[in-house]
Amino acid sequence: MSELNLLVVIGSTRPGRIGPTVAEWFVDAAKAHGGFQVTVADLAEENLPLLDEPHHPRMRNYQNDHTKRWSEKVDAADAIVFVIPEYNYGLGAAFKNALDYLHHEWNYKPASVVSYGGVSAGTRSAMALTGAAYALRLFLVPAAVNIPFVHSLVQDGQFQPNEITTAAATAMLDELARVAPAMRPLRNG
Repeated sequence: MSELNLLVVIGSTRPGRIGPTVAEWFVDAAKAHGGFQVTVADLAEENLPLLDEPHHPRMRNYQNDHTKRWSEKVDAADAIVFVIPEYNYGLGAAFKNALDYLHHEWNYKPASVVSYGGVSAGTRSAMALTGAAYALRLFLVPAAVNIPFVHSLVQDGQFQPNEITTAAATAMLDELARVAPAMRPLRNG
């Protein structure tokens, strides 16, 4: 069993969302990969109000229990995968809010995206993440999973990956497993 901790963040909170279905498939793939211990954070369950902390996240002077719990989950991760849809060519508000809650906890961690949607496969949301990731010293690896026409791949409530999606997930997990140990000293130093 690997010592590396992978945090999978389900970024959509919308009722009727497909994110948990896609995340369930990805979590199973990550566990089968064997390179990580996998933890899931569903932002619908994290229930983070819109930026309700009185101090800047760089201070790490958190007042609210929900922020402290969120901080602990992100801080424990060696690598992060965001399972996100695209909203109006960008990031969903709840997802961006969750990023903005913290600062140091994201620093020097490799991350990637499982994006999903229609014809664009959520890739515009993945691209919109780069600016925030840059400010947070969160290092996005190029390997990602982009799922176009996601609803066509769900049968009986289960996501049915195709060969391309499965290969992309393996490539992403391989890359995160390669980069995460190299970045650990930057966080501890």
